[in-house]
Amino acid sequence: QVQLVESGGGQVQAGGSLKLSCEASGMTVAIRALAWFRQAPGKQRELVAALSPGGTTKYAEFVEGRFTISRDNAKNTVTLQMKSLNPEDTAVYFCAASQGYSDPRIVAEFGSWGQGIQVTVSS
Repeated sequence: QVQLVESGGGQVQAGGSLKLSCEASGMTVAIRALAWFRQAPGKQRELVAALSPGGTTKYAEFVEGRFTISRDNAKNTVTLQMKSLNPEDTAVYFCAASQGYSDPRIVAEFGSWGQGIQVTVSS
């Protein structure tokens, strides 16, 4: 069993930055792939960024170079550095982990999820 806890969310003005962190505990040896998803009200959960077991990153098109996902294996954490935020980035952001994936855009590929953290970007 893997537990994931997100931190670092909050409210920021458009153009601002936020850094989200996710700490993993439990059976962390089972974690090989990590990702951040988000879900806005009335919308489906969508991939923001993912890190494959080999360290390859994948970003959603809407990221457009504004976000960076990184992993610290020693601390069992994954972070999402977000810059140039806009109101469309407002959502609950979720950390997710799996043993691997064929397509990180598929929510079912990830078996462990954090509780989610709110990010609000005001105009």
